[in-house]
Amino acid sequence: METSEDSERGEFLERAGERRYFNRELSWVRFNRRVLDEALDKSKPLLERVKFLAIFSNNLDEFFMIRVSGLCRQLKIGAPYRSPDGLFASEQLAAIRRGIMPNLKRLLECWHSDIMPELKKNCIEILSYKDLRDKQKKYIDNYFKKEIYPTLTPLAFDPGHPFPHISGLSLNLAIVLKDEKKRELFARLKIPESFPRLLQLPAETGDNKMEKMGLRQSATVDRFVWMEDLLKANLESLFPGMKIVEAALFRVTRDADFELELDEAEDLMRSVRENIDRRRFGNAVRLEIEKEASKRIREILTRNLELELFQVYSLKDPVGMSSLMQLCKLDRPDLKDQSFTPSHPLEFNDRRGIFHAIATQDILLYHPYDSFKPVVDFIRLASKDPDVLAIKQTLYRTGTNSPIVAALMEACQAGKQVATLVELKARFDEEHNIGWARSLEGAGVHVVYGLEGLKTHAKLCMVVRREKGGIRRYVHLGTGNYNSITAGIYTDFGLFTANPELAADVSDLFNVLTGYSRQKEYKKLLVAPNTLRREIISRVDREIDHHSRNGDGHIIFKLNAISDRESIDALYRASRAGVKIELQVRGICCLRPGVSDMSENITVTSIVGRFLEHTRIFYFRNGGEDELFLGSADLMERNLDRRVETLFPVEDPAIKQRIINVILPVHMRDNAQSSQLLPDGDYVRISMPENSDPINSQQWMIDNPRMVFMDD
Repeated sequence: METSEDSERGEFLERAGERRYFNRELSWVRFNRRVLDEALDKSKPLLERVKFLAIFSNNLDEFFMIRVSGLCRQLKIGAPYRSPDGLFASEQLAAIRRGIMPNLKRLLECWHSDIMPELKKNCIEILSYKDLRDKQKKYIDNYFKKEIYPTLTPLAFDPGHPFPHISGLSLNLAIVLKDEKKRELFARLKIPESFPRLLQLPAETGDNKMEKMGLRQSATVDRFVWMEDLLKANLESLFPGMKIVEAALFRVTRDADFELELDEAEDLMRSVRENIDRRRFGNAVRLEIEKEASKRIREILTRNLELELFQVYSLKDPVGMSSLMQLCKLDRPDLKDQSFTPSHPLEFNDRRGIFHAIATQDILLYHPYDSFKPVVDFIRLASKDPDVLAIKQTLYRTGTNSPIVAALMEACQAGKQVATLVELKARFDEEHNIGWARSLEGAGVHVVYGLEGLKTHAKLCMVVRREKGGIRRYVHLGTGNYNSITAGIYTDFGLFTANPELAADVSDLFNVLTGYSRQKEYKKLLVAPNTLRREIISRVDREIDHHSRNGDGHIIFKLNAISDRESIDALYRASRAGVKIELQVRGICCLRPGVSDMSENITVTSIVGRFLEHTRIFYFRNGGEDELFLGSADLMERNLDRRVETLFPVEDPAIKQRIINVILPVHMRDNAQSSQLLPDGDYVRISMPENSDPINSQQWMIDNPRMVFMDD
């Protein structure tokens, strides 16, 4: 039977209608614009700005490969599906293009008018081939003939030669030629990926002009030429007897969003391998081409790639700016963020060893401000400790040359029971993970690939050890991957604990992942897809109840994304009840804050800075009995319904107070890297109050990594 409260809520939702949610895709476009803002910020070190240009471009590539491709599929089959904000696929695609085009214009203006001149001032020059001196041309032409030319394969396109396959994200030259009979011919030349995009010229010293400017003591200039510029200048050697009419650089983005069919699960590794190969042949979803390209070339490519005009992006060079990351590898510390040494927590100085330290107290690490070394040491020591009986771990993205994977293999060879869940379906890391899975299996590790229909995104490691008092389980729970590289650039928490109840939950969850256990309820852990959404929403409703009695309701979520409608509706419900809600959402946010009678008690901020904000924190005031969870899950349908995720409680009083009184406040007060989401969907940079000092939360954490209390 419908209650008056149900009726009132139904009327509210109907009245609110489409204004309740922001569009997921357009929210992402706004996030990537904030990434671009970092590149435009002249107060940032120069090569850090270049890095953000590359990140913006790489983000956009993945967005087209996954999200835009899905909308294109909907459009192609005429699916009547509307997004939660009421838009059909065609409307979303049009809005995405409108949102992206100004950002691309800003990107290229920044590169040509700002970044390149500044690079030159700082002895980094990217030269046009035509501007090279004779000696430089001689060197680079010789390099072309000896090294590059043998690898090139020009492909003709005519009645006797079918249109060549253009692999996704590869750089290509579209070439128009004329033969001796003045017939127009078309060819495609793929730029080899085995060479750097920016070819470095030999170093030259003694540049008096630079030396007088005092830019570098040695006055050495790093000079580069674009690979495509060199190829264009040498096309005649590839087409002797032909007249080169035109050559235009282009790049194709293809649909890379393939889901495994259930009947493929019998050989998951084979199926994932096949899907990786299929990405090369996915439907084209975007053509990027030099603005100077002729209408003829654009028409040939658009027709043969079966693209519509809205999928063509004519751009001022350079096309494909993610390759600018190459410049960030230059040894120029003067043009980068100041390096720092991560903190090594004193708790690990216990002479009785890391296991005694964890048995004595829970230990929280906050990367990259705290070193990732204790995590690696934990697994390495476990692999060598004769009292350790078993190690169990999930692996999602481990990177290359992983010391953790090496330690797991060593543990197995030492006779310990080792089980790992390697998530083969971790998008864009499938090949790495297939390689690790094979290496682990070759070393005798028991490797599983997860549950049918679900990705395992939870970050768990458990060490089982025989001690005088009996068997003890040591656990590491995290918000980020077991990857020593990303641990230096992502902000993530890791908790070491020997709490028996929490360890028992982790043990039970591993039994679900590796065996046939159907357990769904846990004492401490919140686990998706079984209980996580329900438990979060029940705590939001509990906060409403506390607020109705005490007036002190307060919720703080810090996470990467929020798009789950049930969770958003619960927060709207809490806002209407008067609960204070602070959300800090790095990326996608479909919740609309600050709307009267819906979300006026909700504020949303976002931090984009030197490090990728990656932590997930869920805080509930709980009538004065503060409750705090950390974990791997964002509030998105994919995380809550199609992934194995965990949130774990923080119960140690000192750690809990450090997060509540120090870490959360400094991030919520950030006025240097933070933007606020407005009710209309725009973000505005939070300005520093008059007569106050700037608060850069990331720099503050570098300077105060182990601070345990901060005055309000």
